[in-house]
Amino acid sequence: MKNLKKFLAIGLTAAMTMGLAACGSSSSNTAASTAADSTAASSAETTAASADSEAASSASSTADTTAAASDQKFTVGIVQLVQHVALDAASQGFEDVLTDTYGDNVTIDYQNAAGDSATCATIVNTFVSNNYDLILANATPALQAAAAATNTIPILGTAITEYGVALGIDNFNGTVGTNVSGTSDLAPLDQQAAMFAEILPDAKTIGILYCSAEPNSVYQADVVKEALEKAGDTVNIYTFTDSNDVANVTQTAVSECDALYIPTDNTAASCAENIDNVARPAGVPIICGEEGLCKGCGIATLSIDYYELGKTTGNMAVEILNGTKKVSEMPIEYYENPVREYDADRCEALGITPPDGYTAIAEDE
Repeated sequence: MKNLKKFLAIGLTAAMTMGLAACGSSSSNTAASTAADSTAASSAETTAASADSEAASSASSTADTTAAASDQKFTVGIVQLVQHVALDAASQGFEDVLTDTYGDNVTIDYQNAAGDSATCATIVNTFVSNNYDLILANATPALQAAAAATNTIPILGTAITEYGVALGIDNFNGTVGTNVSGTSDLAPLDQQAAMFAEILPDAKTIGILYCSAEPNSVYQADVVKEALEKAGDTVNIYTFTDSNDVANVTQTAVSECDALYIPTDNTAASCAENIDNVARPAGVPIICGEEGLCKGCGIATLSIDYYELGKTTGNMAVEILNGTKKVSEMPIEYYENPVREYDADRCEALGITPPDGYTAIAEDE
């Protein structure tokens, strides 16, 4: 019975509502319309407010993500073949860029292999096992060790003369295309060869001295030898296998030649004082492939700035770590505008006057 009464009440209410709707005046319709408009406007305002809120929330989320990215911490490993002025400068330039960019958010693990290629491999394997974010390989054997150790962690080389030679890439086009890129310390070799005619016009027998274990030194020696022979000079090649026989090989070279050329050779650079101790007393001048080596034993060089080369490599690392560029798509970068320089003290001691256009190498402070 209660259910029946409830049903009748509902039906009566529905009928009354229909009657009111059918007999409603125009003013009632206007009021209803006004109420509908008000409801729609309120709904639109609510939707707009919701959209503004979502946009603000999205912007806030993006800002938070950017902030989180800027606070991301990185660990970068540096493997340097051997300690000498040029390689030290390149590593320092690289480090300075990273610390200036990330501050305390970057940890740099610097390791020196003391001239041993096997030690380079040991160092790099440690970097890989610790899953470092990026590896800097300073000098060719360091790059070769890094490339053999990982194909996933980004690797940047610096002070590498020719990447195609270092990595065994035929017809190298300037981009490695793997997890390897970096910077080259190659100065124009034909211009280095031309320095003999500019500074030492009477030198007709020229020896090229380098470490046979460094493939980029072999490459430079071949190019310079060809250029010198085209100029009418006689060229002799003198190689040593490591630092132990540098002095003896140099002694043979100075006894048979009017002047020597040494490319950007890491073993020679680490033994520059020993070379100078043989060549200077014999009165045999040396033209070198870079400034640090020239300071140690040479009279002149067409050289790049290794600190600036390191900074260029550091800027490449920042682009990789920030995710703005992929290492596989980054071409090798080169130092522009190398400078003709001479060592004033050694030139004076050997009675050599450099021609115009040569700048004296600044003395170390």
